[in-house]
Amino acid sequence: MSDRADWNAALERARANAPFLARALDRQPDLAALLAAGKGEAALDWAKAQGQEAQVEAALRRERLGLATALAVADLAGAFPLARIMAELTAFADRALDRAIRAAILERTGADSADGFVALALGKQGAGELNYSSDIDPILLFDPDRLPRRERDDPGEAAQRYARRVVRLLSETTSDGYVLRVDLRLRPASEISPPAVPIASALAHYQGQALAWERAAFVRARAAAGDIALGEEFLAATRPFVWRRHLDFGAIAEIRRLTKRIREEHEGPPGPGPGFDVKRGRGGIREIEFYAQTLQLIHGGRDPSLRVLGTREALDALAAAGHVGAKEARVLGEGYDRLRVVEHRLQMVHDRQTHSLPESTEALDAVARLDGLADSAALVAELEALTARTGAIYDALIREDEQATPPAPAPATRPEPAHDRGVRAERMARLERRMEGWRDGRYQSLRSPQALAAFDAIAPTLAEAFLAADDSERALVRWESVLDRASSAINLFHLLKARPDLLDRLISALTLAPVLADELARRPDLLDILLDRAASRLPRSLEAIMGRITAAAAREDYEALLDAIRVVTGEVRFALGVELIEGLADPLDVAASLSRTAEAALRLAHAATAEEFAHTHGRIAGSELIVLGLGRFGGGALTHASDLDIVYLFTGDFAAQSDGTRPLGATHYFNRLASRVSAALSVPTAEGALYEIDTRLRPQGAQGPLAVSCEAFAKYQREAAWTWEHMALARARVLVGSEETREEVETLIADVLFRPRDPEDLRESVLEMRDTMALHKKPGGVLDVKLQRGGLVDFEFLVHYLQLRGGRALAETHPATFSADLGTAIPALVAAGLLPEGFREDYDLMTRLLVAGRLLAPGGSEPPPLAARALARACRAADYASLLRALGQARQRVAQTWHAILGQDITNQQGN
Repeated sequence: MSDRADWNAALERARANAPFLARALDRQPDLAALLAAGKGEAALDWAKAQGQEAQVEAALRRERLGLATALAVADLAGAFPLARIMAELTAFADRALDRAIRAAILERTGADSADGFVALALGKQGAGELNYSSDIDPILLFDPDRLPRRERDDPGEAAQRYARRVVRLLSETTSDGYVLRVDLRLRPASEISPPAVPIASALAHYQGQALAWERAAFVRARAAAGDIALGEEFLAATRPFVWRRHLDFGAIAEIRRLTKRIREEHEGPPGPGPGFDVKRGRGGIREIEFYAQTLQLIHGGRDPSLRVLGTREALDALAAAGHVGAKEARVLGEGYDRLRVVEHRLQMVHDRQTHSLPESTEALDAVARLDGLADSAALVAELEALTARTGAIYDALIREDEQATPPAPAPATRPEPAHDRGVRAERMARLERRMEGWRDGRYQSLRSPQALAAFDAIAPTLAEAFLAADDSERALVRWESVLDRASSAINLFHLLKARPDLLDRLISALTLAPVLADELARRPDLLDILLDRAASRLPRSLEAIMGRITAAAAREDYEALLDAIRVVTGEVRFALGVELIEGLADPLDVAASLSRTAEAALRLAHAATAEEFAHTHGRIAGSELIVLGLGRFGGGALTHASDLDIVYLFTGDFAAQSDGTRPLGATHYFNRLASRVSAALSVPTAEGALYEIDTRLRPQGAQGPLAVSCEAFAKYQREAAWTWEHMALARARVLVGSEETREEVETLIADVLFRPRDPEDLRESVLEMRDTMALHKKPGGVLDVKLQRGGLVDFEFLVHYLQLRGGRALAETHPATFSADLGTAIPALVAAGLLPEGFREDYDLMTRLLVAGRLLAPGGSEPPPLAARALARACRAADYASLLRALGQARQRVAQTWHAILGQDITNQQGN
């Protein structure tokens, strides 16, 4: 409760400007005295105590009057924030509804039980946001097998009797007033269904017949009274109806049309002033609520963090997930709170369910003074500015389904030669015949008349897009796979017809990047990410990705988690790929995001596998499995084609034994566990494959055990490892392990890297290794920036040579030089004077080219024209020719640096 509350001023304003509050204070002198003394909490306790009387009708009405009075004065005094006010009003509604249900059953059966009868709260009650004079919109459900009833009563008849009694108990006006107005019209098929609906019938309705507005209503659904467990079971069963994993563009459009129609049908004044409706008017309460709910429906199926009940909570969650700008969320949230306060002021005056500003100036002045303002002009001016801000944001939501991005104008071209026109016409004829064959019933997604009609509307545009693609045949094959696997294509065709720009995205994904095309062909659900830009804004932080994977698991078991890892990882990788080929993301950021995604998958797979393994084999006290990432994984810069380079270590006594029902010795235990972790990340499940795991960088390579003790690893590195293994260790990073163990392993690695070395021996070893690699690993093409001389391998060899040569002295003066991330290590080496200025920029160029090239130029081969253009854009080059020039110049500079540091001229090898 606020220390700055002004109780006396609040009471004065209440008595002077709100007849209902003046009468309520006179009727409850004990309560008025507590409020005058500033005892807000005691006043609430007094009000709640009125509800303890045995006579239900009177008790609930007196409690309601007491709470309305106490909360109103506390609100006016500034003692309780809006959230507290709404929470107290909602809690009372829940209590009253529950008590009414129990009373109705008790009167008929003598049993004080609500088993088998539940009230679901929707709307403001479901959201925990009731106002002073809200009605409530519950859905009453019952389970015929569990419902208490007299022996001769039919379950259905008993349930209707209870429902009617609940409504009377709460809604009838007596000398003590009323409790709550009850509106049951949100129940399934309300025109023909009884007041209480059998739970099986309700479930069938929502799973097969419900309308879009019902789905929107269930965003705020909550089991509020009666048999709460039954209600929660029902809501869990309807969750797929509300939170659809795959976007239903038709339903989304229907919700947007509904919100637009509500505005158009509102007959009140268009802006704040006498008669303006703060709920239904432009920029009002309802528009803010619909804004939040619509975006929750669009994105909540994929992002469980959005499945929240309150409007402010939803806006905050949408902003945190990147679906709404922080500024927009703040404007809407603050506007919502202020409009709810004004709404409360309107309802305090006469205890009526009104949302409109009074028509008369005198009455409007009274509302303003009740709120603490000077007069109605001040209130109207504030509301004009507020609703202009919120209304503009809502306008943008409505326009989203109206504005189709027009296709870019075709570049001016010379007239096509007759021969070329003839070839094109022949290709188009073949393509049209092939597309006509799609109508023969082979694809389930094209069997209905509605699907065929939608296809016919888009077919000419689709044909032109396929014909213009770099590789029409590849695009067609992948597209046919999408049609074959998709259950319906109606929504897709409608969307492509309305948004031509989305067709460009689809064709780009099918033709520019074979990796993305193959994924789309295998998983048509990825169309959601491709066609809805907002859906591509998936979580990118390590913690957020892990949370999304955990939430996506359909069941709390091992197999479900492995499937969820593959689903979410695939979604993130696909979204990153789409952003990259469209030039919307820097390949360096993509590489870092791919690495975090893989790390999230590894951590979850490790934890779940270790738990599953322990069920049979137990654990080894004081020991744990450690996972090191090396190479690009260790450096935090993966590509879409990267394997995961991993080394497994374990701590503790290698002679120890596990404590399970089938105990294993430590070495056997951790090797088995490591094998299981690798399998969890690599073996295909029903959701497909995930990563290739490469463990050949472990001691003795493929000939050695999969997991070794930390002591054995340290001994091997000190006594038997080759120089190239120490170079690989320079990019090692502990990905899984306790904090204490991480420090232990990092110290072990540092000891290896910092040991004194003969510079000349080191130089000769580095040159020999690089020459051997150049002899046996030839570049795949002109864009193989990894293996070409002057490419990324030479970057890495130079960095690791300088790290090993500098050792401890270098680490002490420039610690960042030993970062596993070369993007950090290289600038530090430049700062130390060991590498030339510009070395980082050349490294970034080649890394961008590597990451983007894995999608657009697989194998380093020359890409076709459209892919070449996308590759140049991703690498920040004006065009493909400029990119090749920049690459050649960068390679020359690397060759010069190689010669300056290692004394070897590799310019004659740069054709390789």
